[in-house]
Amino acid sequence: MKPVWIVDDDRSIRWVFEKALAREGIEFLSFPSASDALDALSNGPPQVLVSDIRMPGPSGLQLLQTVKERHPAVPVIVMTAYSDLESAVAAFQGGAYEYLPKPFDVDQAVDLIRRALDESQREAAALEPVPGAPEILGQAPAMQEVFRAIGRLSQSAATVLITGESGSGKELVARALHRHSARSAKPFVAINTAAMPKDLLESELFGHERGSFTGAQAQRRGRFEQAEGGTLFLDEIGDMPADLQTRLLRVLSDGSFYRVGGHQQIKTNVRVIAATHQDLDSRVREGSFREDLYHRLNVIRIRLPAMRERSEDIPLLARHFLAHSATQLGVDPKRLSDEVVAHISRLDFPGNVRQLENLCHWLTVMAPGQVIEVGDLPAEFREQSVTSAASDWVSALENEVERRLGRGESGILDLLGRQFEKSLIVKALARTGGRRIEAATLLGMGRNTITRKIQELGIEDKDAA
Repeated sequence: MKPVWIVDDDRSIRWVFEKALAREGIEFLSFPSASDALDALSNGPPQVLVSDIRMPGPSGLQLLQTVKERHPAVPVIVMTAYSDLESAVAAFQGGAYEYLPKPFDVDQAVDLIRRALDESQREAAALEPVPGAPEILGQAPAMQEVFRAIGRLSQSAATVLITGESGSGKELVARALHRHSARSAKPFVAINTAAMPKDLLESELFGHERGSFTGAQAQRRGRFEQAEGGTLFLDEIGDMPADLQTRLLRVLSDGSFYRVGGHQQIKTNVRVIAATHQDLDSRVREGSFREDLYHRLNVIRIRLPAMRERSEDIPLLARHFLAHSATQLGVDPKRLSDEVVAHISRLDFPGNVRQLENLCHWLTVMAPGQVIEVGDLPAEFREQSVTSAASDWVSALENEVERRLGRGESGILDLLGRQFEKSLIVKALARTGGRRIEAATLLGMGRNTITRKIQELGIEDKDAA
C-alpha cells in the first residue's frame, strides 16, 4: 500500500499527523507545500492525500484539481482553518473525499483517513460495467409479468390501462409500449390530467380556436393532434373532471373531436394509454368516474408492482440510478457496500422506484466516498427499521390475497378470516395459559364468543400450548 500524504505549511499540523499515523502504523509522507507534493506526484500517487487549502504558492484546491485529473481514484481530504461555504463547495466540486475544518479532533481525523484508505483499496476492484441500460429494469417475477404483457402488446393498438402506486414507473411502461409498437416512429405525447385545472386541461387535450376564450389569441393544436398517428399517454386519469370524461369517451368511441370553440370535426388516429394510482373500480361505484369510459380504457390492464413487492430488484435499480446520476453530474459512479445493499433491500420505499432514484441521486451528490456505507444514508433511511411489524403482516396478507386472486380462488374472505381469528385466539390462550376469560378480555370479545369461536375453529388445548 502506498503512503498517505500530508500537505500543510504549518509544521505543527504535520507533526500531529505524523505522530498519530506512526502510532497507527500507517505509512506517510509530509510536504510543506503543494509545490513539493506536485513534484512528488510524478513518481506516483499517494494512497490518500490530506491537504490544507490556503498555503503559499499553489493552493490545496489547485493540488486537488491536479491529483484528480491524473489519479481520479485517490481520495483527497481537504482541511482549512477558514471554514467558509465557498471553500467547502469548491472542495466538493473538485472531487474532495471529505472536508475537515480546523481545529479538528486527531482521533476523528485518523478515523477519516482509515476510511479513505479502505475506500482507496476497494476502488482497486473495478466497478461493474453498466451495460446499455434497458428502458425498464426488473428481475422480480411481478416485473417479468409486466415485460411479458409489453411483449404481447407489441403488435396491438389496443387501449391500455396501467395501474400502480405513485412512483412505480407507469410512464416508463407507457413509453415502452409505444417504443415497441407499430406507432414507434410517430409521436409519444404525455399529459398529467391531475396537474392542471379543467378549463386548461380541455384546451391542452383538444386544442382551441382563436378567440374561443380570453387569451386565446391564436389557434392551438391540442395533445390529440400532436400525437396523431402515435400514442397519447393520459396520466392520473382517475382525477379527470366529469365533463372531460364525457368528451374523452366520445373521442374513444368515434375517433373524432372538436377544438374548444371550434365547429369543424377533427378525425384522430391515436392510441390512448391511461394510468392511475387510484382504484377506478371504487371510483366507478362512487359515481366519480364514468363506468362506460372505464370499460373503454380498461381493454388491457397492466398492474405495476410496488417496490415492496419486488425488493429483489432494489440492488439492480440502485446500481442503475447511481450510474445514471453520475453521468448526469459528470462524476465517477459510486458503489453501495454489501451492508447498504442488505439494509435498503429491507426498506419499504413507499415512494417506490421514484423514491429509490431520488435516494441514489442524493447519495451521488452528498456521500463523501466512492463506496457508500450505511452511515452515509440520509437519517430517515438509516433510522427506518426494517418494515415494522404492523406493516409487515399487512403486506404479507395483501400478497397472499394477490396470489389467491391470481389463481382464481373464491371464498377468500371466509378462509383467511377463519385463519386470522384462529391465530389471534391461539396466541391469546397461549399468553393466558389457556384461561379463556382472560384471553377474551385481551382480544376484546365476550366469554361466550370466544367459547363459540374455539368450537367453530376447531381449536384444541394443544394449539394454545
